[in-house]
Amino acid sequence: MRRFAILIALCLFCVIVCFTVSFLSGASSITVTDKLGRTVTVNVPVRRAVVVITYELIPALGIWDQVAGVSRWAEEECDLYRTLVRTKPELKKPHVGVGTDVNIESVLALNPDLVITWAYNPKAVKFMEEKGLNVITVYPDSLPELYEVIRLHGKLFGKENRAEEVIGEMERIFDLVRRRVEKIPAEKRQRVIHLSGKPTTVSGAVGVTNDLITMIGGINLGQEIRDRYGDVSVERIVQWNPDVIFIWANAGYSPQWLIENSQWRHIKAIREGHVYKLPKWSTWSPRVAPVALWMAIKLYPQEFSDISFDQVADEFYRKVFGISFKDVQ
Repeated sequence: MRRFAILIALCLFCVIVCFTVSFLSGASSITVTDKLGRTVTVNVPVRRAVVVITYELIPALGIWDQVAGVSRWAEEECDLYRTLVRTKPELKKPHVGVGTDVNIESVLALNPDLVITWAYNPKAVKFMEEKGLNVITVYPDSLPELYEVIRLHGKLFGKENRAEEVIGEMERIFDLVRRRVEKIPAEKRQRVIHLSGKPTTVSGAVGVTNDLITMIGGINLGQEIRDRYGDVSVERIVQWNPDVIFIWANAGYSPQWLIENSQWRHIKAIREGHVYKLPKWSTWSPRVAPVALWMAIKLYPQEFSDISFDQVADEFYRKVFGISFKDVQ
């Protein structure tokens, strides 16, 4: 417990460093220190934003009228956005490329007040700045940071109260999970690895994935990797011998591929068939809350035998996104 408390404290420190928001005189603008350590001043509420990566917060916070454009990923990869614009075509926003390759000309044509994008391409951010664009970068490395990303959007778009409501709905599911797993003794905790784009790329001690594994009562065997991800040998994974293997939703391989691979056959999770590919909707957005429940049910089905995942998810979707879980599926 002490180790977990220290981890949370460190995460909160990172949040303070990465998302310091201070109000200026007149309360008409805010100054933000973003994930790249850049200081950005923004007039609020933002009226025309290009949302490259946090597009699931558009329906969650109800800011459709304040968004001028989104990345192509929103329509190609996000079932939630795709369903909403199919049911209400007037909500559809122009595309500005993808998160890894933003089309600057398309962004400039929309004349935005602000661009919100990932922090992993500093050169693109600098180029947008040189073109006179106001840019804020985000990249949540923990659940507390994800909450701060949501709160930041609330401040930027004048939706602070709604941001807290969304976080409250997330916490309802997290609390359900915590209550069910907290009494599981240490010796019965499931040992877990989460695999990324390659079968030998393992989620480490940094990131939302690690926080989720810890929350659902698992032991992340990849914690010895002091980063978001790390490449390891198959032999190392065999040595870890995880009880359960989770696979990133967008990985180009399936659980069956691992099960049929002779190099993996001696791993307990493989032998017992406890290999699960996360659902396509498992994104680092408010939907991370039902993701946690989904993972917890896979890890400890006996502890959640009376819980209907679809029912919990449907209530969450309706309250947070204004649409049913079934409709999005």
